[in-house]
Amino acid sequence: MKKFVNDPKQFVPEMLEGIALANQDKLKYVPDYNLIMRTDIPRDDKVSIVQGSGSGHEPAHVMVVGRGMLDAACPGDVFAAPPMDYVYETAKLVASPAGVLLLVNNYTGDRMAFDMGREMAEAEGIKVGVLTIDDDVAVKDSLYTVGRRGVAGNFFVIKAVGAASEEGADLDELLRIGQKVNSLTRTMGLALTACTPPAKGSPLFELGADEMEVGVGIHGEPGRERRNLTNADAIVDELLEAVVTDLPYDSGDRVALMINGLGGTPISELYILYRRAHQQLADRGIAVGRSYVNEYCTSLDMAGASLTLVRLDEEIERLLEAPAETAIRIF
Repeated sequence: MKKFVNDPKQFVPEMLEGIALANQDKLKYVPDYNLIMRTDIPRDDKVSIVQGSGSGHEPAHVMVVGRGMLDAACPGDVFAAPPMDYVYETAKLVASPAGVLLLVNNYTGDRMAFDMGREMAEAEGIKVGVLTIDDDVAVKDSLYTVGRRGVAGNFFVIKAVGAASEEGADLDELLRIGQKVNSLTRTMGLALTACTPPAKGSPLFELGADEMEVGVGIHGEPGRERRNLTNADAIVDELLEAVVTDLPYDSGDRVALMINGLGGTPISELYILYRRAHQQLADRGIAVGRSYVNEYCTSLDMAGASLTLVRLDEEIERLLEAPAETAIRIF
């Protein structure tokens, strides 16, 4: 393994410290809870938005803390849910009179930690809402969760509720918006290689030189099947078919299209995938209204990509267009 790592046990804290040092005027790091938070919150005029999940998915979620996105993020170790007390202490630190909205990707550990953190915060009189995100169409259940996984489509929920919170929407309205966006968002991914967690020092799983994992999870969970590698257009066609037919998306729809890199794929290859997806959507009579090509929710250094669609309407598009300012400017 060749990585820029000191002590693998300090991988997450050192990353978080670096993020804070690079954004000292806007972000604060609280080491006790792996917490990255905005320096200007809590604010009396807005609900605070918090996300957690494991580390290793950067820029999700610690690099998208900022105006119009998350107000705080409290990740766990690599691919591990944050401890319950991280969630509880974060909710206390960022709570405003308007309340706190916890965004939870649908993984068993995350849901347990956030549910317990919410209960403890509510016992102290903090107003808390929880929104679960489950955009992955690949499998219903996985090694990490019961039900569909929360993956890159999570970003559209963050962006929509973050923008609405800046506008002064109350907690109930943010829950409505987040649930709406989640219901109209679908994702499926594919891996060409495994990833290597720093503490493990070796690939998380094995893929042959001519193999790909169709429907892989962002922790390396098995997808729908493992089979021989094919060309980029055929890969996109398969991902798009799975996503389009799940909602389904129909001729006449206007969508946001995201091609998300999983950490080890050059952006040039992501645009090759985007090209085919755009063409195929046009052939189906589906218009691409907004485009996103970058790394949004990764799996450390995994070579691979995911494809996400969001059915747009006037409200969602307006919120996606709203200004945002984060540590890494990708949205």
